Amino acid sequence: MLAQTECDRGRISAVLSETFSASLPFPSVCKDGPIGIFDSGLGGLTVLAALRARLPMEDCLYFADTRFLPYGNRSEAFILSRSRAITAALAERGAKLIVIACNTATAAAAEAVRASTHLPVVALEPAVKPAVALTRSGVVGVLATTRTLASERFQKLVRAHAHGVRILPQPCPGLAEAIEAEGPESPGVNALLDLYVPPLAEARADVVVLGCTHYPWVKAGIAARLPADTRLVDTGEAVARQVARRLPEASHPHPDEGNTSGQLRIATSGAPEAVRRAVGSLHGTCPPVEFWDF
Repeated sequence: MLAQTECDRGRISAVLSETFSASLPFPSVCKDGPIGIFDSGLGGLTVLAALRARLPMEDCLYFADTRFLPYGNRSEAFILSRSRAITAALAERGAKLIVIACNTATAAAAEAVRASTHLPVVALEPAVKPAVALTRSGVVGVLATTRTLASERFQKLVRAHAHGVRILPQPCPGLAEAIEAEGPESPGVNALLDLYVPPLAEARADVVVLGCTHYPWVKAGIAARLPADTRLVDTGEAVARQVARRLPEASHPHPDEGNTSGQLRIATSGAPEAVRRAVGSLHGTCPPVEFWDF
């Protein structure tokens, strides 16, 4: 796949920064406490990795709601209720900012979560606007869960930013679950990629949006099924930049002698040992996983 140029990255950054800025003015942020991140499963680890790369001294608290994975099969009312409950649980444990690292939860509950907490909230969504800015063929593909693509929030994104560009939504039922349960290079994942990706190539999409946090784990497999000059766009790094912007400089911890990185805590509503193994497989290392029952 053709590497993005600095110009491309700058355009993505500028467009996403404008999108994330829509909710100004920002709530105040205290300097202590971790960044709270949640997803229905482990896809949000791609966002966590971007956060820790940009803000290595920040403590992070990641919650995987694996008891109820996948959110894509749940009702909007259920997702809204769970998102509020998780936000409250993270706040009770000292989180100073909430990252909704799940496109499905953002689509169903982002505004309700913002209304339910005094904490600043950063939510990701499919990067339609920067993809439209990058396309030369006039065709943009969007790989995402069925619920994300059916949401009113996604439809509003398309109406607001398509500007004559053809947006091809490609639902990917089962892909996120297969990545998490079987691994990114498993036969089951490859079979699903063979099903979902080629239609975008056939439609001559030259930009493809990775509209689920699980999909960066299979970025190479997606790229291999598309023409070499196709650009893939995801929002992990943009979310990390926005989090850095939302946190006052005074809230960024400074390295203590002998301390080179912030602490990472991981919790789940599901089976801690299964999450620990999966995180180790996808992320390299994993601290002990806490069980939160609510």
